[in-house]
Amino acid sequence: MRTTHPKPQAAKWYLVDAKGKTLGRLSTKIATVLHGKHKPSWSPHQLSSDHVVVLNAKEIVLSGNKAEKKSYFSHSGYFGHGKRTPFTRVFAKDPAKVVLHAVKKMLPRNKLREGMMKHLHIFEGAEHEHDAQQPEDFSILFPERKDG
Repeated sequence: MRTTHPKPQAAKWYLVDAKGKTLGRLSTKIATVLHGKHKPSWSPHQLSSDHVVVLNAKEIVLSGNKAEKKSYFSHSGYFGHGKRTPFTRVFAKDPAKVVLHAVKKMLPRNKLREGMMKHLHIFEGAEHEHDAQQPEDFSILFPERKDG
């Protein structure tokens, strides 16, 4: 008996406006699309062909007082050389790095993660250079909830 494999789908581009959105909630939705779990043909060993373009990264928000408490940890490998950088300093220097870090940590830790991260395009402002790809609105996949 011969099995048929699903045909690869054409790459879709999605456009996300991060203005006023919460970092964690938006990052989970972006990670879902990059991983390909929104497709019925999802398979854990295959790389999804969908791309995500994030606009207005500098206007993303954190809930509560996380902006003051959150920090990023890095280590050089030597004893006593751990370093914590506050969120406010990282966000002021490069807001795209904050979104990139949040999405990267939500993807699986395997060989496909770097390929998925290449499909993420983050811009601080409202302009982007991917008009030729005709990106669709991200709210098609994840419509906004209207809670009472």
